[in-house]
Order: sequence, then C-alpha cells, then structure tokens
Amino acid sequence: MRRSRFILVPTLGLAAAAALAACGSGSDDPAADGEISVVTAFYPLTFATERVGGDHVAVTNLTPAGQEPHDLELAPSDIAAIEEADFVVYLKGFIPELDAAVEEYAADKSLDVLTAVETSEYDYTQAIEEEEEAHAEEEATEEATATEDEHGHEEELEGVDPHVWLDPIRYGQIGTAIGEGLAGLDEVNAADYTAGAEALNADLTSLDAEFTDALAARASDTIVTSHAAFGYLADRYGLTQIAISGLSPDQEPDSQHMAEVAEYVETNGISTIFFETLVSPDIADTLAAETGAQTAVLNPIEGLTQEQLDADADYFTVMRENLATLQTALGAA
Repeated sequence: MRRSRFILVPTLGLAAAAALAACGSGSDDPAADGEISVVTAFYPLTFATERVGGDHVAVTNLTPAGQEPHDLELAPSDIAAIEEADFVVYLKGFIPELDAAVEEYAADKSLDVLTAVETSEYDYTQAIEEEEEAHAEEEATEEATATEDEHGHEEELEGVDPHVWLDPIRYGQIGTAIGEGLAGLDEVNAADYTAGAEALNADLTSLDAEFTDALAARASDTIVTSHAAFGYLADRYGLTQIAISGLSPDQEPDSQHMAEVAEYVETNGISTIFFETLVSPDIADTLAAETGAQTAVLNPIEGLTQEQLDADADYFTVMRENLATLQTALGAA
C-alpha cells in the first residue's frame, strides 16, 4: 500500500500553547467580567474552541459561513476584534493577512495550532511519479529513497500541509492545546477546559476507529481530489491522495499535470473524482468527463455553508458523510 509522501517537520510542544495564552493582554484576569472572548480563524478552529471552552468562552469566527477561508480579507472590524480579544486561535500560513494582524495585535495572546501537532510537507505534482516509482521499486525489490528523485536530486516540496484537522488524532491534539491556552487565561475554570478537551478527544478517538473499521475492506487505496487537502486523512488511513491542484484551492493545475492525472485515472480504473463544497467543481467535472469517472463531494471542512449550519451540521456529521462517500468510492460500502 503506497501513501503520498509526508516529511515530518519538528514543531513546538503543547506547552507552547499554554505559554502563549498565559501572556494574555488587557486585565490580569480576562474571565473576571464573564466569558473569555476568543477570535478564531475559520470553522474547524471555531468548533474545537467552542467544544473545549463551553459556556466560558464567546467565540468569533472571522470567516463567514459559506466563504473559502483562503480568500478571507480582514475588515477593520476584524482587526478590532483581534486587538480586543483575550485569545486568538489561528493556523499560521493559512491566511497570510491574518498572520500579519496576529503578529501586530495579538502576538502575546495567540495560539498557532500547527505548534500543537506534527506537520508534513507535500507536493501534489509528485504523487503520481511516486506511485510509478513505488511499483518499479516493488518489482525490483529495491528500497525507496525518501527524498531524492530518479536523478538523485532532492525534490522541492510545495510546503507544509495545513489541513491537520482532517486527521481526527491531530485534531484532538489541537483541542488539548486550546484547552491549555484557555486554562492559562482562566485558572478558576481550568478543570472545565481540561474536561472539555478530554471529551472532544474521546469523540475523535471514536471517529478514528469508525474510519479504520469502515475502510478496512476497501478494494482501492487511491483518492483523486480537486484540491490537495486530504494528505493527513490519507496518511492516517493508508490511502494515496492524487490531487489535481495544490494545497490552495485557488491554484490552477497545468495542462501536463491534468493529462497525467487523467491517464492515471484511466489506467487504474479510478471511479470517482472528488470535489468540495466551497470551491467550483469545474476542474473535477472536466476530468470526470474526459475519463468517464463520476464526481462526488469530499468535504475538507474548511468551512460550512449557512444551510449546513441551519441543519445543525458540524465537524462530526460532515466527517461521517465523508466516510460514507469514501466507502462507496473505494469499494468498502
């Protein structure tokens, strides 16, 4: 079973999350006048903060429902919210404009959730080549070289994959770091934050077991996606991600890469091309039409639509919808 390449990148420990939060700003006790005000970058961070913080936090999500967070532009009111917040939870590198605002207005009261998990670098253009090399290596019974291409040159990866929340285990680690940060601001309710993080982790551990069990008898290991958002999910469950575009959904694939993906789909009998809810399905539709495959939604949960929120959808309901879709596409249903 061949997985997309991931190279582990050292990160700060969970203690850094608490240290950052404990610095704080404003009064010595941000919870003294009631709820802790928390600004979050986009939906997965909002959901985790609300689950961990419970009634002790008032959470403001900077990304409106239905908007792709990569495209977020901060309004003056957003800058004011960041400056006035007791705590800011964000993911460095995901929204560059927010990174700059945090550095200027919230450097001592923020948590970059990537410091709480082990991250990986990914290059979507190398996935097909790696698959071909893996087959050749298996036939020749040779050991794979992790960081060099066939010419002996070190491959340049696209960058750190930010989509850590799609791995339930890493997402739980983020919840733990949020709890530590909140406890550093509000020692009186520290036990509640610990309990909230533990409850979230328990639910995520159950979700992880559901994925593992449901995908165990699959007939295929490969997912072809319009956007390289599913590397951590693929790595967790032994899948291979073939992405049409890169880590940002705005990135346009070149014609050569599109042709390579189309050939891969046809050669390997891939039945489904996945697209997502907040981005145009045009690229996926084009590839499906060329190859005779069908399309289906695989949601990276970067945000929820207002319709989903009105229907009480959340991270867990969407992840289970993703699981059902994967079972069908991979022959595990």
